[in-house]
Amino acid sequence: MRKTPLELAAIASAAVPGLTPTGVAGLPDDAADFQSAVLTDSAGKRWRVRSPKHAEASMRLETELLVLRAFSPAIRAELPFQVPTVAGTVQQTELRTFVYNHVPGSTLGLEALVASGASVPVSIGRATAGIHDLPPSMVDAADLPSYTADQFRQRKLNELDQAATTGKIPPALLRRWEHALEDVALWKFNPCVVHGDLHEDNLLVHDGSVSSVTGWTDLRIGDPADDFAWLVAVHEQSFADVVLESYRKYRKDPVDPHLMRRAALAAEFALAQWLVRGLAADDQAMVDEAVEMLNELESDVAEHGGQPISVTAPPPPAVPPTILAAAPQIAEASAGTAGAASAAPAAIPEGGNSTGAAKDRVGESGSANEDSAAEGGTPATVGGPRVHLSNGAGHGKVTLLPVEEPAADAVASSAPTGLPASQGPAGHAPVAAPPADVASAGHAPSGHTPSGQESGAPESNSPENGASENNSPENNGPAASPDREDAPETGPASADTTALPVINQQ
Repeated sequence: MRKTPLELAAIASAAVPGLTPTGVAGLPDDAADFQSAVLTDSAGKRWRVRSPKHAEASMRLETELLVLRAFSPAIRAELPFQVPTVAGTVQQTELRTFVYNHVPGSTLGLEALVASGASVPVSIGRATAGIHDLPPSMVDAADLPSYTADQFRQRKLNELDQAATTGKIPPALLRRWEHALEDVALWKFNPCVVHGDLHEDNLLVHDGSVSSVTGWTDLRIGDPADDFAWLVAVHEQSFADVVLESYRKYRKDPVDPHLMRRAALAAEFALAQWLVRGLAADDQAMVDEAVEMLNELESDVAEHGGQPISVTAPPPPAVPPTILAAAPQIAEASAGTAGAASAAPAAIPEGGNSTGAAKDRVGESGSANEDSAAEGGTPATVGGPRVHLSNGAGHGKVTLLPVEEPAADAVASSAPTGLPASQGPAGHAPVAAPPADVASAGHAPSGHTPSGQESGAPESNSPENGASENNSPENNGPAASPDREDAPETGPASADTTALPVINQQ
């Protein structure tokens, strides 16, 4: 049942003794899962209200309650941002509405984040490092998921098998993702505490820095790359570079070199997660949207090579036996036309190899430069809503960074077929999401690859997202993306910058 901001204010007054609302406005949130509002009480204090729309969303809020309770005063003091607290709850049938203390700051879209000043990406990188340096014991104490690197990779492989059974994933993407998941070198990372649903909608910015991080429904021990998937949708590569540089500076542990490759994979794979979720929910609109974005991603990868995700180059596509058998006859016919004198050298030996052309097309997406996934030229959008990785749905579009065209005089000297990926041509850049067990709900698509941000990669191309991002899936991906859908009909996009309407208390 849809609740208006006034109804949410009434629920909040019942959840927190002594709270007398005097103003209320809608607040952006995951439109498919929650209804939210920000209100002001008679003392001038602000509060945030979140009401789940269904049982799964309610379970996520229950999980977040456990997470927020695990943030002891000592842990909160170590973080470079504020963590919200639950002030009260109200049970309504099987769903429970939560009221949080409001932290100063407002959410910004990807474009607004990029344009908000040089201090913002630095603050985002520092905030992400603070999350990843949280003690694993707090996750264990809350009985939340914990995965080793190999367990995490295996769960993604299982999820890929599940997505493949739908028959709606383009074969080229299935091969691309399977190769990346079987590339053992890509998955040598140290698991740490991850937010699991990090994207622009869960970052509050105040005075040029991150004032708070929200949306703690998917906290776990897993792959730190998941918290960077939303950055794949950012149009300005320099913004993502500064975030990563700041992250490396403030992170206590060394950062693995393939972090952004796995982040790109997570952003791409978020589209498949969005598809599976739509089929499970029997939501044809969601399914159609996911299929469209997957087809656009496949087309973009085929045209530009896609963002590098694998460390080793993928194997060449198999050549049908009929083509191999016909190769000698084709060569003889061609030689006859050119003349008997030149026929002998041009002829293919018996049992000759006709796969050279196929090999020449291999390796476009397999550059071995670990940092190239986070770098690139002007991003080319993949289109469609954005996807965020935490729940296989999301905000944002998958963003692909186009391959830089080599100079005319350099084409002839390009690396020969069969060389390692590090010597092959540079690739593009796409993006994915966490395993089924890791990702539960998700964000409604819009703006990025399923993640809901502005338009872009799909302007944000995102899994707001990773996805992306989102999610996923943010400003890098398929052609123009739809406007965000996760913002409620009522209320300003930024609760802190818009005056709240006064409630008539008579």
